[in-house]
Amino acid sequence: MGRFGLGQPVLRAEDPRLLTGRGRYTADIDLPGQAHAVYLRSPHAHAAIDGIDIDNARAAPGVQAVYTGADTAAAGLGEIPCLISVKDAGGRRLPRPGRPLLARDRVRFVGDTVAMVVAETREQAVAASERIDVRYRPLPVVATMEDALADSAPLLWDGAPGNVAFHWSLGDAGAVEPAFETANRIARVTLVNNRVVPCPMEPRAVVADFDATSGRYTLHTSSQGAHLIRDLLAGHTLKAPADSIRVIVPDVGGAFGAKIFHYAEEALGLWAARQLRRPIKWIGERLEAFTCDTHGRDQQNIAEAAIDADGRVLALRVDTIANMGAYLNCFAPAIPSDMTGRMLTGAYDIPLLFATCRGIYTNTVPVDAYRGAGRPEASYLIERLMEEVGRVTGLPSDEARRRNLVPAARMPYRAATGRVYDTGDFDRNMTDAMATAAWTGAAERRREAAERGRLLGIGMSVYVEACGTNGEEEAAVRVGDDGSVEVLIGTQSAGQGHETAYAQIVADALGVPFDAVRVVQGDTDLIPFGNGTGGSRSLPTGGPVVRTAADEVIAHGTVLAARLLQADAADVSFADGRYRVVDDDRTIDLPAVARAAAEEDTAGLSATARYGLNAATYPNGCHVAEVEIDPETGATQVVRYVVVDDFGVVVNPLLLAGQIHGGVAQGLGQALMERAIYDRDSAQLVTASFLDYALPRAADMPPMEIAYNNIPCAANPMGIKGAGEAGAIAACPAVINAVLDALAPLGVRHVDMPATPETIWRTIQAANQAAGR
Repeated sequence: MGRFGLGQPVLRAEDPRLLTGRGRYTADIDLPGQAHAVYLRSPHAHAAIDGIDIDNARAAPGVQAVYTGADTAAAGLGEIPCLISVKDAGGRRLPRPGRPLLARDRVRFVGDTVAMVVAETREQAVAASERIDVRYRPLPVVATMEDALADSAPLLWDGAPGNVAFHWSLGDAGAVEPAFETANRIARVTLVNNRVVPCPMEPRAVVADFDATSGRYTLHTSSQGAHLIRDLLAGHTLKAPADSIRVIVPDVGGAFGAKIFHYAEEALGLWAARQLRRPIKWIGERLEAFTCDTHGRDQQNIAEAAIDADGRVLALRVDTIANMGAYLNCFAPAIPSDMTGRMLTGAYDIPLLFATCRGIYTNTVPVDAYRGAGRPEASYLIERLMEEVGRVTGLPSDEARRRNLVPAARMPYRAATGRVYDTGDFDRNMTDAMATAAWTGAAERRREAAERGRLLGIGMSVYVEACGTNGEEEAAVRVGDDGSVEVLIGTQSAGQGHETAYAQIVADALGVPFDAVRVVQGDTDLIPFGNGTGGSRSLPTGGPVVRTAADEVIAHGTVLAARLLQADAADVSFADGRYRVVDDDRTIDLPAVARAAAEEDTAGLSATARYGLNAATYPNGCHVAEVEIDPETGATQVVRYVVVDDFGVVVNPLLLAGQIHGGVAQGLGQALMERAIYDRDSAQLVTASFLDYALPRAADMPPMEIAYNNIPCAANPMGIKGAGEAGAIAACPAVINAVLDALAPLGVRHVDMPATPETIWRTIQAANQAAGR
């Protein structure tokens, strides 16, 4: 297929539509007769609701209905569940309190939803919501994990003593202890993995409808997976048969984990549409995205490494507390426990591990998956710890790593966490990244920067992550009689370029023009099964299933082509879009076979396949960051960024580079500027807008040099490892290690993320004062 086949840098098929304003997002959908919803959110972080007076709101102009928690309870609507089982330290199951669609007796964070107002216009609904009188009785709040764990802390949930939502552990404490008792050295770090807000360009949105004739619901929503939303609506919140619910996901303007979950507005919109017999539209505002959508990260870690006389790490010991917010969200307990914990040893051959994690309730927005979902947290921990290993042993940071990296010759390698890395050459990645970054020349660049009044530092991170194991995927490939091809699949693009990648796979397999392939996602009526997009699963799982369906189309067509060509099927081959009789000049093209198939069978020339990975894939690599710091202001500039990654087989290098750039931007943002801050006394979100919450801009991004050491993985037949989260995983430790390298001559050994100019300036002042400078 030449320029449009696998491995080719094909321009995104989506871009002409999306970049010229012809995309179709949820906010672009208007249904005849629709009304508009707004939601009244709690201004209190923790309060009892002693009463709600909605009479004035109901009487407001244009108002169609006002609903409260009493209404949803009377209607039998359910709560949004946590799908992860949780236990205490003794292994006993703990309660998993669901998140109510509308709060009834108590609100638990600023932004908790109290009432729904439906009016003819959005402006009328907003005005009416301001006329609702809620009698709040404020209760004591806990905004931080430290306050939640204090002996005097109020209990936020019955059945969760000490505000501990769950207790998780991995490994054998008894096996680890002797290693620490006999260690030559012990390295120890205490880290904060700061809370961040996902901030996709498109806020969440809902357009809901109900057809009284058919009894069917239709939901348009901005999501990462239509099928999970349908199933949670059916089984938990709306409580309607799954086949009566159609979920449609149009174009999605970014997601980053925060849109994979079911939110109250989806169930409430459908329920109100049925009550009022008219469509309901709700478009979220940026303030609601900050104060109501899930947040990410928010862990505190204490990590220790037992080291022998040769600088090898014998054992790893980790204790984590993780802020869960006010409710246990959909997948939330798994993120800081299993998903972080099972990647804690990173790319290193560490034979023993014992890790614990406690999830903590606070009066803050619930925390759940954010790009990387646990793997960035694990990578940050082990890479900061490896820097400390180098410091306490006197080894250069690269040598401390090299002595501990898993050798390529030991692949497949079973880590102490239970993970089995199938392929990878971690040492080669690091060696190549250091060479590209001119690592050995950093000392000279440091001297040159000092002459300009700047502090220069260089830092690295060596990472490995797990991708692609989130269930099976199903795809259908259908060839039209005009030669067009339709691909239906249950993953969901949120800007990653699925339409391009899947089209390349099909074009490569079937030998059809790239622009003849149409990819359909996000419609539960058209696509009966799917597991959405998350955990970099789309290409590692979706790629093989699309290719399998295409291969089955070829096989189906071979039988029909043989009959049309009057030959045995064993003598018919397929290539470049044509069936050929071996050692003969008889041929027939794919459209002609498709036309013949359509005459025989309404399904035509089509096939459906289902595929799931038996094991995770393990993308890996090494990132090197170089920074310059202005000691007078604390401002940090990332002046160079080098990437050497292993993603296995690459479908499209342009899409891949875009994923790396975007991930690095989010990692750089968390490292240097992003942090969701709550007022400790009131648990109000202080950073609730872009006036207070900083995101990286184009000028903050460094020049990036990208190279690959791609080794096909063994976990799927196409050898694809996945790439969507790598930049976000590797960037935080690389940048912070570079910052600490720059500050090391001042005696600074630690700085927490985000390393803002103020934080660095204060750190420098404290170091100078301590040294008498």
